[in-house]
Amino acid sequence: MSGLIKFLKEGANVSIILLMVGILFVLFTPVAPSVLDALLLCNFSLALFVLLLTFYVRKPVDFSTFPSVLLIATLFRLSLNVSATRLILSDGDAGRVIGAIGAYVVGGNYVIGVIVFLILVVVQYVVVTSGAQRVAEVAARFTLDSMPGQQMSIDADLNMGFIDQAEAQRRRKELEMEAGFYGAMDGASKFVKGDAIAGIIIMLINVIGGFAVGMAQHGMPWQDALQTYTLLTIGDGIVTQVPALVISVGTGIIITRSASDDRLSGEVLRQFTAYPNLLLLVAGALSLAAMLPGLPALPALVLAVLFGGLGWALRKARGAAPEEGEADGGGKQREAEASLYEELKIDLLSIELSPELAPLMGRDGSLLLERIGLFRKQYMLDSGLVLPQVRVRESKTLRDGAYQIHLQGDRVGEGA
Repeated sequence: MSGLIKFLKEGANVSIILLMVGILFVLFTPVAPSVLDALLLCNFSLALFVLLLTFYVRKPVDFSTFPSVLLIATLFRLSLNVSATRLILSDGDAGRVIGAIGAYVVGGNYVIGVIVFLILVVVQYVVVTSGAQRVAEVAARFTLDSMPGQQMSIDADLNMGFIDQAEAQRRRKELEMEAGFYGAMDGASKFVKGDAIAGIIIMLINVIGGFAVGMAQHGMPWQDALQTYTLLTIGDGIVTQVPALVISVGTGIIITRSASDDRLSGEVLRQFTAYPNLLLLVAGALSLAAMLPGLPALPALVLAVLFGGLGWALRKARGAAPEEGEADGGGKQREAEASLYEELKIDLLSIELSPELAPLMGRDGSLLLERIGLFRKQYMLDSGLVLPQVRVRESKTLRDGAYQIHLQGDRVGEGA
């Protein structure tokens, strides 16, 4: 197994080249119907694999090759369309996969087939692709606009000693990869949009061309020619548009992902189960809906039981929430008493900031304390001396923009 993995890694470049040559071969050379069947199944497998991979990556940049994969998949799908068109117009037979889809999915009725195909194209083009394209444009613009500020932040952390040179290089490389990824996705989303338009044009060409070939060359009645070639064309369109729709969904998912340390499934589960009371409200609404005349009561009640049971279990697992009076009354009183005792405590080293400088501390003072902690750690590594704990607090008695440094309660420095 390890030998196979090593062989795949070493031959990755050659494999990509052979894949592109194979796509061009299918595009310009007639293939047998059995070969086309295998290629259509490969196309669907590739689309499904890409969709699942977008769920499993933790950050969009982890799938940085997605724009290139999207281009290759689009070209591969269009080559299959051309090859199927060649077989449909020349032999009236495009293999078992297309024939089975045309006969089974649409029930042998080409009118239903046309409607189903158009619905798939509308869902892909109007809903998924347009939204993904807009998100890609905005993400690329915001990422490029924020690059100078993020690079300055990395340089500032490096100069202050909060990070070392290796960490700074890693952050710069990650920032460049993120900007390049969203910039490439801005252009790659156009491939999906153009693929949907090409699918409609290819379908119209196949229907009109097949109708003409069937009547003029094969002497078929117009009803038989329309039935035969339209079903094959619809089968070809559905077989290729379903993988296209799957990859379009994957494109939308990976573009709309926010950078986090968890997979998409974990994020969705955590956020959906964060408020158990909402699940109980949904269960109550479904129970009321089951009482409406004409609506099926059994499915609504089953869903109500499922939502109610899940909400009750989550609420029981997390424990009863504290009463608002307790949280607002007793909690605030304890916080006030604790703040009084904190004010009486004399720290070894403390920094007081005026109200105008207080926002520099960040929320709850965590930002400035984190930077001070990193500085203390770096100073300890450089000199071997451990600096005392530093307390940062706001002082309303200081003038605008002023600060003071206290050592054991005595002021040893100040500035503005």
